Amino acid sequence: MTLHKDGISPESEFSKEIQDLCGVNSRLCIQCMGCTGVCPFSATMDHAPHRLLRMIQCGLRDEVLDSNTIWICVSCHSCSNQCPQALDIVSIMDTLRQVALDEGRHIPEPEILEFHKAVLQSIMRHGRTHKLEIILRYKASTWKWLEDLDVGLKMLSRRKLDFTPSSISSDRELRDIFSRGWDR
Repeated sequence: MTLHKDGISPESEFSKEIQDLCGVNSRLCIQCMGCTGVCPFSATMDHAPHRLLRMIQCGLRDEVLDSNTIWICVSCHSCSNQCPQALDIVSIMDTLRQVALDEGRHIPEPEILEFHKAVLQSIMRHGRTHKLEIILRYKASTWKWLEDLDVGLKMLSRRKLDFTPSSISSDRELRDIFSRGWDR
């Protein structure tokens, strides 16, 4: 392991572990901050995306896995699209969430986990997201029925929420995918 002037190596065991799990080499990050610049939620994260990638490089496992950043990320792919190294940052975030869950880590944003579960349940059921179902499942799990009610009503009035879900035709393939990898 080569130490750099800051005394930290970008070739940590943690970064290698994450690469083995998701196939993305976080050590290729050049810290351009492009991911942070386009992330719509970076201001609410305890560590901006570029900083989290550096923390992975430095082997700061506990700090990364206990960070709210991995839970606030909504997997919109803005960061990955902006990255000059073409890193699939979303895949890294997904992997970090899975490692945190597997290790039984405290989730600093537990309501976000409920939201992620609602999204996955919708995809598992229909092959795609059904926004109204996701909102209702999330609200049922958090018991915050009236929070954001004004936003929900605006979405309904603008026809942004379909009452009935659309589904894919090959639901057997979808069930096969979920049976291989999703047990939560």
